[in-house]
Amino acid sequence: MKHAFVFPGQGAQFSGMGKNLYESNSLAKEYFEQANEILGFRITDTMFAGTDEDLKQTKVTQPAIFLHSTILFLTTPDLKPDMVAGHSLGEFSALVANKVLSFEDGLRLVAKRAAAMQRACEINPSTMAAVLGLDDAKVEEICAGFTDEVVVAANYNCPGQLVISGSINGINAACEQLKAAGAKRALVLQVGGAFHSPLMEPAREELQAAIEATTFGNAICPVYQNVDARPYTDAASIKQNLINQLTAPVRWTQSVQNMVADGAAKFTEVGPGNVLQGLVKKIAKEAETAGIN
Repeated sequence: MKHAFVFPGQGAQFSGMGKNLYESNSLAKEYFEQANEILGFRITDTMFAGTDEDLKQTKVTQPAIFLHSTILFLTTPDLKPDMVAGHSLGEFSALVANKVLSFEDGLRLVAKRAAAMQRACEINPSTMAAVLGLDDAKVEEICAGFTDEVVVAANYNCPGQLVISGSINGINAACEQLKAAGAKRALVLQVGGAFHSPLMEPAREELQAAIEATTFGNAICPVYQNVDARPYTDAASIKQNLINQLTAPVRWTQSVQNMVADGAAKFTEVGPGNVLQGLVKKIAKEAETAGIN
């Protein structure tokens, strides 16, 4: 039985996250204090006692989720993953867990990623929307019909749940078309911009320089990466896939399907919340019905 560890992305944050870990584990406390020094501000103050609004700040949200997930993994004894994956931001935690990145380098890259994404959002005001109850192929077809606006599939979360990303006018128009096509819901999300779309190209270019300057090691177990849902262990491929991640869709459905097909029988979510566990159950159930495992 293979054991897969999965790491959540943006949206999993909550006030008080990581506080119990900080107070109950001396090694975790050391990691958190090291993070405060690396970031140049006490992110722990915001994580432990900040408001929901405080935690929505991009410079806080992404490092906070990375820290909660990564420190929880690093301070839990005897965790031996057979495979790992992370949803968007969570891929950085996955890469620390399988020893591709050091804790320090992972945190520095996440902080640079957050800042670069924020700047890209300011350059191109944009948004995302969740589409429920419609086949992926139909969503893709409608997105492809927009030629004057950016509208793309961004997050393949589970069967029947796909997030689209793009320009504000494009997403608003797409939501109307998707509902007319039979979607149960097509809801614009309260996010800062069009993540995992071509509008993140300025951030991708900025992050690429930081990633290329960072040492990546070969993995101790496969990481199923967002860009194509395939398993990788060699440092060069992992690095290139991480560079491409910001403008490519998150293929979470396909990643879990591939992990199940490759023998994953147990999934453990590491980090704040349990959103991924719910998605994994839906995807694994569909995979079993289809005879994948």
